[in-house]
Amino acid sequence: MNGGGHLDRSLRLPRFKSGLLKEVGLLGLAASGAAILLREQIDKLKRARAERLDARARNPNRAIAFIERHVPRRLGAVMTVVVVGGSAAFGVVAGGHVDEAIAALDDTRNALANAAGFGITSVTINGRTQLTQDEVLAAGGVNGRSSLLFLDAASVRDSLKANPWIADATVLKLYPGALQIDITERLPFALWQENGKLAVIAADGMVLTPYVAQRFASLPLVVGKGAETRAKDFLALVANYPVVNSQLKAAIFVGERRWNLRLKDGLDIRLPENDVGLALASLVKYDRENKLLSRDITAIDLRLPDRLTVRLSEEAAKAREEQVKKSSKKAGSA
Repeated sequence: MNGGGHLDRSLRLPRFKSGLLKEVGLLGLAASGAAILLREQIDKLKRARAERLDARARNPNRAIAFIERHVPRRLGAVMTVVVVGGSAAFGVVAGGHVDEAIAALDDTRNALANAAGFGITSVTINGRTQLTQDEVLAAGGVNGRSSLLFLDAASVRDSLKANPWIADATVLKLYPGALQIDITERLPFALWQENGKLAVIAADGMVLTPYVAQRFASLPLVVGKGAETRAKDFLALVANYPVVNSQLKAAIFVGERRWNLRLKDGLDIRLPENDVGLALASLVKYDRENKLLSRDITAIDLRLPDRLTVRLSEEAAKAREEQVKKSSKKAGSA
């Protein structure tokens, strides 16, 4: 108070000390907090090290230990499912069970579609004469488990056309449950024999069935390799000559080049490779003039264009030989 400033210093000193004490207290708190954080970090590092050591103890392979520590937990289950599924798929393929597996899947989805109201409740088949309805459905791969929803019309059509009796087919799906199949059947045209085996063929040469039922017994018979594809044109040519055609038993294709005819009485007619129509016309003319087809002969050779050669039967040959001898004796005695 005397102006020397003593009172001021006495008043400021406590304030300075109190501020200093506050700063020291704050520093202490900060240090304590830092120490706590440091201890927590050290403990965390210790735990991590302990986990690594424990993982190594369980699995000494560092790579696997790393995967176990960092890969998501559920990924292992997912990978297990993938591995098991892949193993199952490999087993199906390696074991040759692919068709069975696909069939099982098809049956499952068809069952679901049928349950939803898309089952095949009616089937209409048009154009069949030789095949039964069951045979047509079996040829198309349609069965009682099939559903209209998952029926592949194009695949059914291809399967139907793979049947030799079916030349063409159309498949219509009429929802919710109607199926319509229109087919064009091949007609049985002839019997074809090769290497002792007999089959029914269509006009285009397609083998319809290796089994010859009684209803096919009246069909014309063609014999030899290649005869099945050449028979249509040849038999149409022979049909122009009713005298020969009415007695025809078999047409034999020789060397894949020319034809022989076998008549019902056993007479063989050997035709040339070319100008078959002309040879048949000559044969008809000879028969009209000389009753050639009614004579006791076994073969007629028409392969040479300027002559006709016949072979007599054994009885006819003997009779002719005796006749010649008698004629020679008469001529000698005269």
